[in-house]
Amino acid sequence: MAAAPTLSMEALPPSLTSASEPPAIFDGTTRLYIAYICPYAQRTWIARNYKGLQEKIDLVPIDLQNRPAWYKEKIYPANKVPSLEHNNEVRGESLDLVKYIDSHFEGPALMPDDPAKQQFAEELLLYSDSFNMVMYKAMPAQGDVSDQVDVALNKIEDAFSKFNDGPFLLGQFSLVDIAYAPFIERFQTFFLDVKNYDITKGRPNLSSWIEELNKIDAYSQTRIDPQELLAATKKRFGIA
Repeated sequence: MAAAPTLSMEALPPSLTSASEPPAIFDGTTRLYIAYICPYAQRTWIARNYKGLQEKIDLVPIDLQNRPAWYKEKIYPANKVPSLEHNNEVRGESLDLVKYIDSHFEGPALMPDDPAKQQFAEELLLYSDSFNMVMYKAMPAQGDVSDQVDVALNKIEDAFSKFNDGPFLLGQFSLVDIAYAPFIERFQTFFLDVKNYDITKGRPNLSSWIEELNKIDAYSQTRIDPQELLAATKKRFGIA
């Protein structure tokens, strides 16, 4: 798999609100509609960056707290992010979009050729929603962190042992890392601050993975202030 490209820092556009005019929809421009704070949107943003598509796919950030009516009416009736405007169609669902971006645009491949790695990739992608559900359910729960959280994190820790040709979930960086990175980024900050629980303690593979992820420009340039994410998550769960 090709090495991660080194990226120059992108000037990020401001988020569009209910007062903003819509872009010139279906004018031939490929647009990725995201929200800077949304982990699902972050998946597609990372994929776009990693494949070096900053000049091919325009970012259109949406303010989810004050979203423009035209987004639902004219672009994506589901009214969620991310969505991708390409070839006069709009598609949604983050993991589907990561795969779509990988298969329809040039740049480093996000899925390995090895059939064993492809099979394990699909297993981990299928597990990602269950993993996130366990972790999100534990966030507002009272008391100590549940055994379910330990089991979920240990499953990820053990996954790193499947292939030994690199520090990532398939050995080399792939769309599986993209699927998990935005969520684990948030879980790490939240559980340490609110639960005094370090998700990397006793999990050296997970710790190394986070360290290596942060060396990848395509990922690091999509990160926003962890304290901003923490404040938003606390507000969502009504935690002071």
